[in-house]
Amino acid sequence: MEDKQEQKFHQMTEEPVGRLICHLALPCIISMLVTAFYNMADTFFVGMLDSDSATGAVGVVFSLMAIIQAVGFFFGHGSGNFISRELGKHHYEEASNMAATGFFSALATGLVICVLGQIFLEPLAYLLGSTDTILPYAKAYLRFILLGAPWMTASLVLNNQLRFQGSAAYAMVGITSGAVLNIALDPLLIFVFGMGVAGAALATIISQFISFCLLLVGCSRGGNLRIRASRVQLKWSYYSQVIRGGLPSLARQGLASIATICLNLAAKPYGDAAIAAMGVVQRIMMFGASAMIGFGQGFQPVCGFNYGARLYHRVKEGFWFCVKTSTAFLFAVGTLGFIFAPHLVALFRDSPEVIACGTAALRFQCVTFCFQGWVVMSNMMLQTIGRTVPATFLAMARQGIFFIPLVWILSALLGLTGIQMTQMVSDLLTLACAIPIQLRALKAMSQPA
Repeated sequence: MEDKQEQKFHQMTEEPVGRLICHLALPCIISMLVTAFYNMADTFFVGMLDSDSATGAVGVVFSLMAIIQAVGFFFGHGSGNFISRELGKHHYEEASNMAATGFFSALATGLVICVLGQIFLEPLAYLLGSTDTILPYAKAYLRFILLGAPWMTASLVLNNQLRFQGSAAYAMVGITSGAVLNIALDPLLIFVFGMGVAGAALATIISQFISFCLLLVGCSRGGNLRIRASRVQLKWSYYSQVIRGGLPSLARQGLASIATICLNLAAKPYGDAAIAAMGVVQRIMMFGASAMIGFGQGFQPVCGFNYGARLYHRVKEGFWFCVKTSTAFLFAVGTLGFIFAPHLVALFRDSPEVIACGTAALRFQCVTFCFQGWVVMSNMMLQTIGRTVPATFLAMARQGIFFIPLVWILSALLGLTGIQMTQMVSDLLTLACAIPIQLRALKAMSQPA
């Protein structure tokens, strides 16, 4: 075990940075793309039910799934960041303790979400932005999604811990296997078994459980840290590290959920078609950004290991490599998205109202899409090296600090057009904050003597 971990250390701290990031990023990119496909699968297949309300329900419940993901990312990134730095320092026992603590904490929190959600199912559906016509579909979808909350949160922890150990290939196998299964199960349960929206949710939690099992197996191979209940540390020193490393992710994902709820509520006066359209656009943009996020995930273990080993020049080299590559990629994707916006929206819901509303929103977001390269890479670097305050601010900015007030202000001033352009304006303001924050962090990171 220790020999394999030592080999991994030398790889992470000595291999050329650009080549190493690309090597680690490839399985992450594949994982993110396949995950984005299966996140879109529910929207795609439910859209075939010929009901704007059913499609709207998937968009409404998406905000709850963002909360579940927020919990998983909180414990996953919080423990994973610490693990990568400790492995960079050769502190294997501390890293192993944190792996168990993060995993079992997420599992317990997911169970609490499941129980409370089932008790308050209908109020929760309304809180998420459901209309009276969407409510029956939202409740049917919610019931099953909540049942899967424990292993959904735990899967995200395992996925991130494997990535931060430099074992993205094991994480890829677990995530992609579940995603492919979900895509296969969706039409079977929705149409063949006649379960409708509930079938889409059941397909999701079954596939997530398979991912969970495969990721757990991955932790026992390739020199990775094994998950043992005996290593759980219910100590403040460990949870303080989880908070430091995970708070930016919790803020980002939690506020993304609140932002989605606000978006649904702001779109509510314009009917189910508007809610459905904004839900479709969110899924499309998530898919567009998934490859870039996967690329950044390849940078994070490199960043963590080398920061822990005090090889700051490799951290900075990796950051600039990722920013240049991701910005060029996002510019190309944004251009294509702008041109083919109506066709992309129509793939998910062939309704004239949904297409018209979604096309405008998608084109607004494509205009500023390339700026996410700087923002996301900055956020990832700051979070990985333990700069909690600036990392949390940037994580909160795009879909929280700026988006939430803007969606109400712009909708009041410009109506539906204001809602459609909210994300674009929020992106511009976030970039204006991210540039000086990241330049200051890079300047402060000096080469060790």
